[in-house]
Amino acid sequence: MKSACYGIIPARYASTRLPGKPLADICGKPMIWHVAMRAMRCAALRGVWIATDDERIAEAARALDLPCVMTAADHPSGTDRVREAANRLGLPQDAVVVNIQGDEPLLEPAMLDELLAPFADDGVQCATLATPLEPAADAALIASPNQVKVVTDLAGDALYFSRASVPYPRDGTASRYLGHVGIYAFRRRVLERMSALPSSPLELLEKLEQLRLLENGIPMRVVVTSFRTCGVDTPEDLEAVRAVLARQPG
Repeated sequence: MKSACYGIIPARYASTRLPGKPLADICGKPMIWHVAMRAMRCAALRGVWIATDDERIAEAARALDLPCVMTAADHPSGTDRVREAANRLGLPQDAVVVNIQGDEPLLEPAMLDELLAPFADDGVQCATLATPLEPAADAALIASPNQVKVVTDLAGDALYFSRASVPYPRDGTASRYLGHVGIYAFRRRVLERMSALPSSPLELLEKLEQLRLLENGIPMRVVVTSFRTCGVDTPEDLEAVRAVLARQPG
């Protein structure tokens, strides 16, 4: 890896379905602690910070000795918060910055290694992860608009992201789908460019900010991982994650 790599975890207190989500207790520690601890186990990252606009989250981070940076409260997306944090931290212009979702307490550190591997190629500008979905076993996920799907070209770059079930098997032949995992890595110059671009038509239609990159001709490498995470969006998700972590040692 030629460029230094850094991880930033955007965390906001407000959540429609689960207010205060980053501070939700999981086995005696707030969710944001579990995410940060797992991210810090990725040896490729030179540093990991929590980026928040909420003093309650910042106070919890300080109490747990987690690096934290305060950001503005009016960011429309986590990516914008990550960009501000990278600027405030003065990260190198040639750095690779990873946007690590703060509601992924089951994140596997190896996933971050997989995400960062393509940046050994200077031509890769940004990357994300996807996991295979099988029609028989994962039919509910494939049909769900909450599980974003991605279609790639032969080189592994994203052609399109959608909440719909794409690609559509017109002749009825069962197809393998790729479920998007919402963790991103950007060269810092691309992160700056993305934040400077206006929201794009397909982005607004699908409510998927990564489409802004594709609509502006910025390729995104998709890395297929065998790992699956369990993001926390609802109280039921939170209970499921608590059960998993309660069974894990230490």
